[in-house]
Amino acid sequence: MMGAVTQNVVWHEESISREDRARKNGHKSVALWFTGLSGAGKSTAAQALQQRLFDLGHHAYVLDGDNVRHGLCSDLGFSDEDRHENIRRIGEMVKLFVDSGTIAISAFISPFRYDRDRVRALFPDGEFLEVYCKCSLDECEQRDVKGMYKKARAGLIKEFTGISSPYEIPESAEVELDTEGQSIEQSVEVAIRALVERGIIPNPE
Repeated sequence: MMGAVTQNVVWHEESISREDRARKNGHKSVALWFTGLSGAGKSTAAQALQQRLFDLGHHAYVLDGDNVRHGLCSDLGFSDEDRHENIRRIGEMVKLFVDSGTIAISAFISPFRYDRDRVRALFPDGEFLEVYCKCSLDECEQRDVKGMYKKARAGLIKEFTGISSPYEIPESAEVELDTEGQSIEQSVEVAIRALVERGIIPNPE
């Protein structure tokens, strides 16, 4: 059934080019894919980066894992299969944001390299930047802002990343944020420098 539906759907090209949007916005669009353990600071860093970009006059938007789970992916659980589908849907949505000229900042655990690589494949070279929020499991458990690790250790949450389900560390992330050793301000500046160096935004200095 799904195949038949797909066969009858035709992609409509945009009447406004990506280049036109970039000229009007004063910056290029890109997907910034924040990944890391629960408690690694993905959402905090993503929101802080969004604020910095907004203050600079750029168009940026954060797609947060919990928020997406409330709506677009509310029908999915946390099995491997559901996690694959969760990231597939998010990847397609992020691509639309990037097509619109937005700096799309996603903050999802996205524990499997296969899923992250599948999203990367949706984009031309240079339009997808994997941002690894590096933080030890011990530190994430110490933070445990949602109390999730305690529940996972107690067996109350099954298939929890880092405890009963694996997290596959990125092998070649374009950006690495040491969210355990850096301040949030330092992490944001690392991300800003990466955007400037790649010609996505102008140098704010």
